Amino acid sequence: MQIRRAVEADVPDLLPLMRELAKFEKYADDFAVTEEVLHEQGFRRSPPDFHCLVAEENNQLVGLAVYFFVPFTYRAKPNIIIKELFVADKHRSKGVGRLLMKAVAVEAEKAGCGLIKWFVAKWNERSVQFYKRLGAQIDPDWHEFQMSEKSFRDLAAS
Repeated sequence: MQIRRAVEADVPDLLPLMRELAKFEKYADDFAVTEEVLHEQGFRRSPPDFHCLVAEENNQLVGLAVYFFVPFTYRAKPNIIIKELFVADKHRSKGVGRLLMKAVAVEAEKAGCGLIKWFVAKWNERSVQFYKRLGAQIDPDWHEFQMSEKSFRDLAAS
């Protein structure tokens, strides 16, 4: 098992993993990521919109961690936000997720981050327990708010 930074040549193998995650997390009908989006936003922009680490076994991608940086925080240090962490079903419970999280932690340390944050679906108890075993805690002080595209467009037009 090798954990490494994704390269642009990985895009055709990243997309099926991302689709599998979208299906698992029940947003496949809204999933709009394409190979061109991945090429443009992850590998051709400077700085990229996202960073990606992959787990590779026998020349096959079996997991991924997609993250981005929030450069300005109250700590005066950047944060890493993990947007996606996914391990293909056949490869779960083999330490792949831990290796990916460890690699994200190394990236956070290199960048001088003060925090790593991510979201987990409330129904995904297996992931909640996994993250707790790594030492993560659920933040009891903050609610996640979101505003749909229609809502923010209505607000902007008001």
